[in-house]
Amino acid sequence: MPTAREITDRILAETGAPPRGRTVDGFVFGDPETDVRGVATVMMPTVDALRGAVDRGCGLVVTHEPLFYDHLGDDAALATERDPVHAAKTAFLREHGLVVWRFHDAWHDRDPDGILAGVLAALDAGHADPPSASPLTLATFARYVAHALGAGAARVVGDPDLPVRLDRVAVQPGFVGFERHRRALADADVLVIGEGHEWEVGQYVTDAALLGLGKGLVVVGHAPSEAAGMDACARWLRTFIDVPVEFVGVPDPYAPVR
Repeated sequence: MPTAREITDRILAETGAPPRGRTVDGFVFGDPETDVRGVATVMMPTVDALRGAVDRGCGLVVTHEPLFYDHLGDDAALATERDPVHAAKTAFLREHGLVVWRFHDAWHDRDPDGILAGVLAALDAGHADPPSASPLTLATFARYVAHALGAGAARVVGDPDLPVRLDRVAVQPGFVGFERHRRALADADVLVIGEGHEWEVGQYVTDAALLGLGKGLVVVGHAPSEAAGMDACARWLRTFIDVPVEFVGVPDPYAPVR
Protein backbone atom coordinates (compact mmCIF):
# COMPACT_ATOMS: atom_id res chain seq x y z
CA MET A 1 0.00 0.00 0.00
CA PRO A 2 1.51 3.37 -0.99
CA THR A 3 2.10 6.19 1.42
CA ALA A 4 0.70 9.66 0.91
CA ARG A 5 4.19 10.93 0.06
CA GLU A 6 4.76 8.22 -2.55
CA ILE A 7 1.47 9.11 -4.23
CA THR A 8 2.08 12.85 -4.25
CA ASP A 9 5.64 12.43 -5.52
CA ARG A 10 4.22 10.42 -8.42
CA ILE A 11 1.60 13.09 -9.09
CA LEU A 12 4.19 15.86 -9.28
CA ALA A 13 6.37 13.76 -11.57
CA GLU A 14 3.44 13.06 -13.89
CA THR A 15 2.44 16.73 -14.23
CA GLY A 16 5.69 17.50 -16.03
CA ALA A 17 5.48 21.04 -14.69
CA PRO A 18 8.76 22.70 -13.66
CA PRO A 19 8.92 23.27 -9.90
CA ARG A 20 8.42 26.81 -8.64
CA GLY A 21 10.91 28.46 -6.33
CA ARG A 22 8.02 29.29 -4.01
CA THR A 23 4.79 27.34 -4.01
CA VAL A 24 1.67 26.83 -1.92
CA ASP A 25 1.68 23.15 -2.87
CA GLY A 26 2.55 20.50 -0.32
CA PHE A 27 1.25 18.71 2.75
CA VAL A 28 -0.89 20.97 4.92
CA PHE A 29 -2.20 18.40 7.42
CA GLY A 30 -1.40 14.90 8.59
CA ASP A 31 1.54 12.51 8.34
CA PRO A 32 2.89 12.10 4.78
CA GLU A 33 4.07 8.58 5.68
CA THR A 34 0.50 7.41 6.27
CA ASP A 35 -0.56 4.39 4.18
CA VAL A 36 -3.31 5.38 1.76
CA ARG A 37 -6.25 3.21 0.70
CA GLY A 38 -8.02 5.88 -1.32
CA VAL A 39 -7.55 9.40 -2.69
CA ALA A 40 -10.17 12.16 -2.86
CA THR A 41 -9.79 15.26 -5.00
CA VAL A 42 -11.68 18.36 -3.91
CA MET A 43 -11.93 21.94 -5.06
CA MET A 44 -12.16 23.48 -1.59
CA PRO A 45 -11.61 21.33 1.52
CA THR A 46 -14.82 22.40 3.21
CA VAL A 47 -16.17 20.22 5.98
CA ASP A 48 -18.75 18.66 3.65
CA ALA A 49 -16.00 17.79 1.16
CA LEU A 50 -13.89 16.26 3.94
CA ARG A 51 -16.87 14.27 5.17
CA GLY A 52 -17.35 13.02 1.62
CA ALA A 53 -13.75 11.84 1.53
CA VAL A 54 -14.22 9.96 4.80
CA ASP A 55 -17.47 8.37 3.57
CA ARG A 56 -15.63 7.11 0.48
CA GLY A 57 -12.77 5.65 2.51
CA CYS A 58 -10.22 8.14 1.20
CA GLY A 59 -7.42 8.98 3.62
CA LEU A 60 -5.54 11.36 1.31
CA VAL A 61 -7.33 14.55 0.27
CA VAL A 62 -5.86 16.35 -2.73
CA THR A 63 -7.21 19.89 -2.54
CA HIS A 64 -6.86 22.80 -4.91
CA GLU A 65 -7.59 25.55 -2.40
CA PRO A 66 -6.25 26.10 1.13
CA LEU A 67 -7.39 24.14 4.15
CA PHE A 68 -7.58 27.08 6.54
CA TYR A 69 -8.69 29.99 4.34
CA ASP A 70 -5.36 31.73 3.73
CA HIS A 71 -3.90 31.30 0.24
CA LEU A 72 -0.37 30.93 1.60
CA GLY A 73 -1.54 28.50 4.27
CA ASP A 74 -0.88 30.69 7.32
CA ASP A 75 -3.21 29.60 10.13
CA ALA A 76 -1.07 30.85 13.02
CA ALA A 77 -3.56 33.49 14.15
CA LEU A 78 -6.45 31.02 14.02
CA ALA A 79 -4.54 28.53 16.12
CA THR A 80 -3.20 31.11 18.60
CA GLU A 81 -6.62 32.69 19.11
CA ARG A 82 -8.26 29.26 19.39
CA ASP A 83 -10.70 30.10 16.66
CA PRO A 84 -13.68 27.73 17.13
CA VAL A 85 -14.04 26.88 13.42
CA HIS A 86 -10.31 26.12 13.11
CA ALA A 87 -10.39 24.02 16.28
CA ALA A 88 -13.44 21.98 15.28
CA LYS A 89 -12.14 21.37 11.75
CA THR A 90 -8.75 20.32 13.10
CA ALA A 91 -10.43 17.91 15.50
CA PHE A 92 -12.36 16.35 12.62
CA LEU A 93 -9.20 15.89 10.57
CA ARG A 94 -7.40 14.26 13.49
CA GLU A 95 -10.35 12.05 14.40
CA HIS A 96 -10.39 10.55 10.91
CA GLY A 97 -6.63 10.48 10.36
CA LEU A 98 -6.84 12.51 7.16
CA VAL A 99 -3.80 13.68 5.23
CA VAL A 100 -4.37 16.84 3.18
CA TRP A 101 -2.11 17.81 0.28
CA ARG A 102 -2.43 21.07 -1.62
CA PHE A 103 -2.25 20.75 -5.41
CA HIS A 104 -2.68 24.25 -6.78
CA ASP A 105 0.37 25.63 -8.55
CA ALA A 106 1.55 22.46 -10.28
CA TRP A 107 -1.94 21.63 -11.56
CA HIS A 108 -2.19 25.11 -13.07
CA ASP A 109 1.37 24.90 -14.40
CA ARG A 110 0.74 21.60 -16.15
CA ASP A 111 0.45 21.84 -19.94
CA PRO A 112 -2.42 22.19 -20.51
CA ASP A 113 -3.54 23.90 -17.31
CA GLY A 114 -5.44 21.14 -15.50
CA ILE A 115 -8.13 23.39 -14.09
CA LEU A 116 -8.81 25.31 -17.30
CA ALA A 117 -8.89 22.13 -19.40
CA GLY A 118 -11.43 20.54 -17.09
CA VAL A 119 -13.66 23.62 -17.04
CA LEU A 120 -13.58 24.04 -20.82
CA ALA A 121 -14.50 20.37 -21.23
CA ALA A 122 -17.46 20.82 -18.86
CA LEU A 123 -18.66 23.84 -20.83
CA ASP A 124 -18.12 22.15 -24.20
CA ALA A 125 -20.09 19.09 -23.10
CA GLY A 126 -23.40 20.87 -23.64
CA HIS A 127 -22.69 22.96 -26.69
CA ALA A 128 -25.42 21.14 -28.64
CA ASP A 129 -27.91 22.48 -26.10
CA PRO A 130 -29.00 26.11 -25.50
CA PRO A 131 -25.70 27.69 -26.68
CA SER A 132 -26.34 26.42 -30.20
CA ALA A 133 -29.61 28.34 -30.33
CA SER A 134 -29.75 31.35 -32.60
CA PRO A 135 -29.58 34.09 -31.66
CA LEU A 136 -27.64 33.35 -28.47
CA THR A 137 -27.87 36.20 -25.98
CA LEU A 138 -25.85 37.04 -22.89
CA ALA A 139 -28.79 36.10 -20.66
CA THR A 140 -29.21 32.68 -22.30
CA PHE A 141 -25.48 32.02 -22.30
CA ALA A 142 -25.15 32.98 -18.62
CA ARG A 143 -27.91 30.54 -17.66
CA TYR A 144 -26.16 27.80 -19.62
CA VAL A 145 -22.81 28.46 -17.94
CA ALA A 146 -24.38 28.50 -14.47
CA HIS A 147 -26.07 25.16 -15.15
CA ALA A 148 -23.01 23.53 -16.71
CA LEU A 149 -20.74 24.51 -13.80
CA GLY A 150 -23.26 24.06 -10.98
CA ALA A 151 -23.19 27.72 -9.96
CA GLY A 152 -26.06 28.45 -7.59
CA ALA A 153 -25.54 32.20 -7.41
CA ALA A 154 -24.05 33.24 -10.75
CA ARG A 155 -24.27 36.91 -11.74
CA VAL A 156 -24.13 38.68 -15.06
CA VAL A 157 -23.05 42.20 -16.05
CA GLY A 158 -24.05 43.79 -19.34
CA ASP A 159 -26.98 43.97 -21.72
CA PRO A 160 -28.95 40.71 -21.36
CA ASP A 161 -29.80 40.90 -25.07
CA LEU A 162 -26.16 41.21 -26.13
CA PRO A 163 -25.55 38.73 -28.98
CA VAL A 164 -22.96 36.12 -28.00
CA ARG A 165 -20.65 34.28 -30.39
CA LEU A 166 -18.97 31.30 -28.77
CA ASP A 167 -15.70 32.11 -30.55
CA ARG A 168 -15.77 35.50 -28.80
CA VAL A 169 -16.00 34.09 -25.25
CA ALA A 170 -13.04 34.00 -22.85
CA VAL A 171 -12.93 31.79 -19.74
CA GLN A 172 -10.77 32.55 -16.70
CA PRO A 173 -11.58 30.25 -13.76
CA GLY A 174 -10.91 31.34 -10.20
CA PHE A 175 -9.42 34.77 -9.54
CA VAL A 176 -6.69 36.00 -11.87
CA GLY A 177 -6.79 39.78 -11.37
CA PHE A 178 -7.98 42.79 -13.33
CA GLU A 179 -5.13 43.06 -15.84
CA ARG A 180 -5.70 39.54 -17.10
CA HIS A 181 -9.46 40.18 -17.15
CA ARG A 182 -8.98 43.37 -19.15
CA ARG A 183 -6.61 41.79 -21.65
CA ALA A 184 -8.99 38.89 -22.22
CA LEU A 185 -11.85 41.28 -22.90
CA ALA A 186 -9.79 43.05 -25.55
CA ASP A 187 -10.25 39.99 -27.77
CA ALA A 188 -13.62 38.78 -26.45
CA ASP A 189 -17.16 40.04 -26.11
CA VAL A 190 -17.98 37.99 -23.02
CA LEU A 191 -15.74 36.93 -20.13
CA VAL A 192 -16.58 34.05 -17.76
CA ILE A 193 -14.77 34.26 -14.43
CA GLY A 194 -14.82 32.76 -10.97
CA GLU A 195 -14.60 36.04 -9.14
CA GLY A 196 -13.23 39.55 -9.49
CA HIS A 197 -13.16 42.84 -7.64
CA GLU A 198 -16.37 44.70 -8.31
CA TRP A 199 -14.57 48.05 -8.55
CA GLU A 200 -12.31 46.58 -11.22
CA VAL A 201 -13.73 44.14 -13.77
CA GLY A 202 -17.32 44.69 -12.66
CA GLN A 203 -17.11 48.43 -13.14
CA TYR A 204 -15.08 48.05 -16.35
CA VAL A 205 -17.71 45.86 -18.02
CA THR A 206 -20.53 48.04 -16.68
CA ASP A 207 -18.94 51.09 -18.29
CA ALA A 208 -18.21 49.23 -21.51
CA ALA A 209 -21.85 48.17 -21.78
CA LEU A 210 -23.15 51.67 -21.02
CA LEU A 211 -20.81 53.10 -23.65
CA GLY A 212 -22.18 50.72 -26.26
CA LEU A 213 -18.96 48.71 -26.57
CA GLY A 214 -20.72 45.36 -26.44
CA LYS A 215 -19.08 43.61 -23.48
CA GLY A 216 -20.54 41.13 -21.00
CA LEU A 217 -19.37 39.40 -17.82
CA VAL A 218 -20.53 36.16 -16.22
CA VAL A 219 -19.39 35.63 -12.60
CA VAL A 220 -20.04 32.08 -11.46
CA GLY A 221 -18.24 32.02 -8.10
CA HIS A 222 -14.77 30.74 -7.31
CA ALA A 223 -15.55 27.14 -6.41
CA PRO A 224 -17.99 26.41 -9.28
CA SER A 225 -15.55 27.97 -11.74
CA GLU A 226 -12.81 25.45 -10.91
CA ALA A 227 -14.56 22.34 -9.58
CA ALA A 228 -14.64 20.68 -13.00
CA GLY A 229 -10.86 20.98 -13.05
CA MET A 230 -10.57 18.85 -9.91
CA ASP A 231 -13.05 16.36 -11.32
CA ALA A 232 -10.73 16.12 -14.32
CA CYS A 233 -7.84 15.72 -11.88
CA ALA A 234 -9.46 12.61 -10.39
CA ARG A 235 -9.93 11.06 -13.83
CA TRP A 236 -6.30 11.82 -14.67
CA LEU A 237 -5.01 10.34 -11.39
CA ARG A 238 -6.86 7.09 -12.05
CA THR A 239 -4.60 6.51 -15.07
CA PHE A 240 -1.51 6.00 -12.91
CA ILE A 241 -2.49 5.77 -9.20
CA ASP A 242 -3.02 2.21 -7.95
CA VAL A 243 -5.59 2.99 -5.24
CA PRO A 244 -9.19 4.19 -5.77
CA VAL A 245 -9.52 7.88 -6.64
CA GLU A 246 -12.76 9.81 -6.15
CA PHE A 247 -13.77 13.37 -6.94
CA VAL A 248 -15.82 14.77 -4.08
CA GLY A 249 -18.05 17.48 -5.44
CA VAL A 250 -20.20 19.57 -3.14
CA PRO A 251 -23.04 22.02 -3.85
CA ASP A 252 -22.21 25.68 -4.40
CA PRO A 253 -22.33 27.12 -0.85
CA TYR A 254 -23.66 30.45 -2.13
CA ALA A 255 -27.36 30.87 -2.85
CA PRO A 256 -29.36 33.87 -4.07
CA VAL A 257 -31.57 35.64 -1.57
CA ARG A 258 -35.17 34.63 -2.20
